[in-house]
Amino acid sequence: MEPFPRQDGVLHAEGVSLEAIAAGVGTPVYVYSRGHMEHRYHALVAALEPRGADICYAVKANSNLRVLRCFAELGAGFDIVSGGELQRVVTAGGDPGRVIFSGVGKRTDELDLALKLGIRCFNVESAAELERLAGRARLHGCRARVSVRVNPDVDARTHPYISTGLKHSKFGVAVTEARELYRRASADDALDVVGIDCHIGSQITDPEPLLAALDGLLELVDELRGDGISLSHIDLGGGLGVRYHGGTDAEDFDVAGYGAALNQRLAGRPERLILEPGRYLVANAGVLLTRVEYLKPAVDTAGSHFAVVDAAMNDLIRPALYQAWHDVLPVRAAGAGAQQRRWSVVGPVCESGDFLAHDRELSLAADDLLVLCSAGAYGMVQSSNYNTRGRPAEVLVQGDRWQVIRRRETVRDQLAAELPDGHGAALGPGALER
Repeated sequence: MEPFPRQDGVLHAEGVSLEAIAAGVGTPVYVYSRGHMEHRYHALVAALEPRGADICYAVKANSNLRVLRCFAELGAGFDIVSGGELQRVVTAGGDPGRVIFSGVGKRTDELDLALKLGIRCFNVESAAELERLAGRARLHGCRARVSVRVNPDVDARTHPYISTGLKHSKFGVAVTEARELYRRASADDALDVVGIDCHIGSQITDPEPLLAALDGLLELVDELRGDGISLSHIDLGGGLGVRYHGGTDAEDFDVAGYGAALNQRLAGRPERLILEPGRYLVANAGVLLTRVEYLKPAVDTAGSHFAVVDAAMNDLIRPALYQAWHDVLPVRAAGAGAQQRRWSVVGPVCESGDFLAHDRELSLAADDLLVLCSAGAYGMVQSSNYNTRGRPAEVLVQGDRWQVIRRRETVRDQLAAELPDGHGAALGPGALER
């Protein structure tokens, strides 16, 4: 489906005009298409038939409660990387019994919460974590279900900041160490060894590295079976890439081909497959809607034309952090014969790195509305209050209806955590002693 069609020259989110959303809630604002998220989920489920798999949505991609509720209603489980994400899943109506806890630095209080709620599995990433988890499970009088995150030393061929499967990565356990760690876990009566896990990176566009990682896992699974350790699931993580440059869904990661290859490799095997997609499900379901504040044409042929908008790097940091590309589109199409220039779209934050896009052919005027496409993943979740800017509102669209699912953050919201006495008066001498 096309989540953001142009109707009568105006971009819409499903059946709702983006101009109407901007008028109703202001800018900048993240706008999500529920229909697109549902379409992507069903497409992935279909690609994995007839063998099937458990889809655990990666909460870190977009953790808004209404987004999580959407996936819970579709039947998804969840992949989390913090205790806070676990609390979000439960608040949104997700089943903790379908939660996988990943992450290299799980704190004791996070382990305790997950044990109390009875999550499906801990993806353990070190011998030290395994020891701590066993101790906490023993203290709580329960058994922790575990898998070991194995680092297969496979190059995901993606940006180095989001490549996690090479041997120098902080994530996971080397293949050479994993077998001994499984033996230790299986001998501990506080642990229940149930699976094996890997995640080699994000924004992967070629299935080959993922399949190479699977082949390595299967060899280890068979070795473990020889040691008397049988696993009930194989977790291949996520990382399925999407298209950020203009195009159709058909040019995204080939989930049908990937599903066929997985089914072929896993045919006849008893282990259940788990996948942890995030970006694939939500990236192209969202846009960041922003308004042009000022235009600064170049003073000479060597200069740049700047379009200063009301969104900034604190709202969408991916371009500055990853050199990520987001298509920039005008909400209202320019009229015939409109003059185009190559604009750099920048924000008001006091950093030269505060840019959203460079050198884009656009016909612009002050007050125009623009969208940054493919912003549904790692947009709002990475936003900040830098320069004491409030984080944007979020809107969810379904058909011809829309709803604010997170109100715009105010300066009062930011100050509240710093003024525990409830008012704005400066703290005088001795105030901290009360």
